[in-house]
Amino acid sequence: MKLYCFGESGHSYKAALALELAGLEWTPVFVDFFSGATRGDDFRGQLNEMGECPVLIDGDVSLTQSGVIQQYLSDTYGHFGGSTPDMKREILRWQLWDNHKLSSMAGMCRFLMNFLPEDKRPAEVIAFLQGRLRAAYGILDAHLSDRDWIVGQSVTNADLTCCGYLYYPEPFGFDRTEWPRIDTWLARISALPAWKHPYDLMPGNPSDRA
Repeated sequence: MKLYCFGESGHSYKAALALELAGLEWTPVFVDFFSGATRGDDFRGQLNEMGECPVLIDGDVSLTQSGVIQQYLSDTYGHFGGSTPDMKREILRWQLWDNHKLSSMAGMCRFLMNFLPEDKRPAEVIAFLQGRLRAAYGILDAHLSDRDWIVGQSVTNADLTCCGYLYYPEPFGFDRTEWPRIDTWLARISALPAWKHPYDLMPGNPSDRA
């Protein structure tokens, strides 16, 4: 399998981490997002008309969107997808919540704060995103008050999607000391065999452009 991705992409990390923790054989293919690769005709015409990473190629199968890729890997190779219909629906519920409430806020906030020139960072937009992100942290932290994993008794795609942006070192404007259960949960994930930090798992790092 090949995963078109780049290290700074939290959505790519969700797919890459699922591949790695499942012990599947895969190769990361670097996409130079910051040079506009995903906006080019080649990428959009041949890989993903939406102009986004990740893209998974598995033989004749080509998939985009991290949640779809995670589900495909679970359906095809049998990892992290839940063992009952109720679990599968609950995992999907958290994947949808994450993409709308957590990863979307974290990804945009991180990009605006860290990857734009300082004089082009929109302060009011960043403040709005930080507020939304704080609210999402509160929901996740409360959910983890009486459980080790988001759904069930072991790691699932719910965990692998919600953690996608939270291992990155670039700041979001505040730390997570107010939500200690999130860091405990992240430590639990990172203690899994084969876990890797996004900058170790995929090519591409802000230091490459320094």
